[in-house]
Amino acid sequence: MSDGHVHGPRYLGLAPYLYYTDATEALDWLVRVFGFTEKVRFVDASGVVFQATLQAGDAEVQLAGAGSDYWESKGVDGPVGQLNIVYVDDVDAQYTRVCAALGEDADVAAPQDQPYGARVFTVPDCGGNSWTFWQQVSDQVELPAGWQVIRNG
Repeated sequence: MSDGHVHGPRYLGLAPYLYYTDATEALDWLVRVFGFTEKVRFVDASGVVFQATLQAGDAEVQLAGAGSDYWESKGVDGPVGQLNIVYVDDVDAQYTRVCAALGEDADVAAPQDQPYGARVFTVPDCGGNSWTFWQQVSDQVELPAGWQVIRNG
């Protein structure tokens, strides 16, 4: 008996897969600065990371090393950076941690309350990807005049 809907597999999670010129440096940076946990790293004969998995709470982050030769074979200069949102329960504590880890290199704007009910700050990593740490502080959304929220379900 069918209810008319197509049923597929259940989603079990979503992990960004990020490319870095130096995956060893990126792995160490993400653990040191953001406090992610290294789950596994795959290294070549010289110990250079070519792929790794990090844990951020229940979420995983995959990273891979890809040099200019890889991108040339694809016909592009390199990857386009992306924005990754990491949900946290205390964005100000995460901001303090990131600034302390970066030390004098810290050039990170302090967390700001947003009209969509979040308190956030964004920091670029050593490979050009951006990370926004997001704490939901309110269910209230302040929209410009004429805008509206449409929720599915």
